[in-house]
Amino acid sequence: MEKNKNLTADTADVICGRNPVIEALKSGTPRLDAIYINGFGGSLNLIRNLAKENNVVVKDAQEQKLNQLSGGASHQGVAASVACGEYASVEDILNISHQKGTKPFIIICDEIEDPHNLGAIIRTAEAAGADGIIIPKRRSASLNATVFKTSAGAASYVPVARVANLASCIDVLKENGIWVYGTDASGSDYDKTDFTGSCALVIGSEGFGISRLIRKKCDFMVKLPMHGKINSLNASVAAGIFMYEVLRQRGAI
Repeated sequence: MEKNKNLTADTADVICGRNPVIEALKSGTPRLDAIYINGFGGSLNLIRNLAKENNVVVKDAQEQKLNQLSGGASHQGVAASVACGEYASVEDILNISHQKGTKPFIIICDEIEDPHNLGAIIRTAEAAGADGIIIPKRRSASLNATVFKTSAGAASYVPVARVANLASCIDVLKENGIWVYGTDASGSDYDKTDFTGSCALVIGSEGFGISRLIRKKCDFMVKLPMHGKINSLNASVAAGIFMYEVLRQRGAI
């Protein structure tokens, strides 16, 4: 009963309070996603050490952020988010196209931090038949309740891999014969680019686009035509257009 009191009022995807978070770390809860901490010392340092041992992301947070996460519950300076689904491996995603007998079609989200955008991308990826989504472990939205809700249930069907090093992951994809396409205004026209082979689309963050390191890893850069006064689209909207161009070229639509 004590543990339930430390969950948010309207969702069970956050554990609040020092002792509940410590026990969750000690138990090796597999879906523990990230820990938000305000301060150092005492049991907060213990939590930081346990999180490091369990390879769980720690994020320094202001009191306002913790109040928001806790939904009014007593957080004692710490709250842990719990993923609403299990993460897949990159190998799992690669095996999907092999099982289907199709060329790999993967979406890479480079630091998409807005859970609404990530959820919308997952929803479109499911509709477009993508094999899976790859996200970085840090500086990215995770499989939280908002992502699941925004995906309209698609997050239950599209495998999402969460990797510690996105650049190294791209190297693995290339070793498996997959071409990597970055999306950026400096690229070639998307409808004049060949997507018929094995491909991975990289969608950059909402404010900064694709990071410099990941840009260097891309085989091609592609862009959408922009004829208005606004020079960019919402990340999830742009991702949807690119995904359906892949389908069009593959004769799926």
